[in-house]
Amino acid sequence: MSEASIGSDKGIGVTLALAAVALVGAVILFGYPTQIGRAWGFAAAFVFALLSVVAVQLFD
Repeated sequence: MSEASIGSDKGIGVTLALAAVALVGAVILFGYPTQIGRAWGFAAAFVFALLSVVAVQLFD
């Protein structure tokens, strides 16, 4: 019998979910009419992109 283990794809799923939220933040960054809205879009894009990279490392 083989003693190979089956890995989980939880890290990929979490990464894709966080990357989708980061993409929404980037769209807000470029599409919002006021400066405050663009700042919040940048903050969301930056934070969720960072968290998506951390999720890859955490679940690896």
